[in-house]
Amino acid sequence: MPTRRVAPGPDQESVWAYPRPPRLEPSDRHVQVVVAGVVVADTRRAQRVLETSHPPVYYIPRADVRTDLLTSTNRRTFCEFKGTAAYHTLTVGDRTLPDAAWSYPTPTPAFAAIADHLAFYPSRVDQALVDGEPVRAQPGDFYGGWITPDIVGPFKGDPGTGGW
Repeated sequence: MPTRRVAPGPDQESVWAYPRPPRLEPSDRHVQVVVAGVVVADTRRAQRVLETSHPPVYYIPRADVRTDLLTSTNRRTFCEFKGTAAYHTLTVGDRTLPDAAWSYPTPTPAFAAIADHLAFYPSRVDQALVDGEPVRAQPGDFYGGWITPDIVGPFKGDPGTGGW
């Protein structure tokens, strides 16, 4: 467990107030993903997954994603809450970004709302934006949380958090 939680200021959320098991909620914030100057995803209809110690992950409706730039891969992972994730390589021009996005084609009933959505690793794209502000990627190669100025930690994935 972290020893120094950051106290949230006005209009901020602490990831330590998020629940476990995680909660899914709709978001009307302007969420975008950009690679090589190409807007790959653009929505105000995202779903946010909120889980203790993790920055939110934004799931974007497929209708708001340039799915013509995605290729499914054989990679699969399992989440005890959401089910089996499938991964997608993103190709924009001559750039290929392996496993830059993931989805839950058949999520558990509690997460049914993300069945036709995709999430992107902010660390694997040029820009991930929320309301026009660049996000920081959640530390660690496994996690895909989006850190915005209104979210405080510490965050799972930082050095020394492996045992959380």
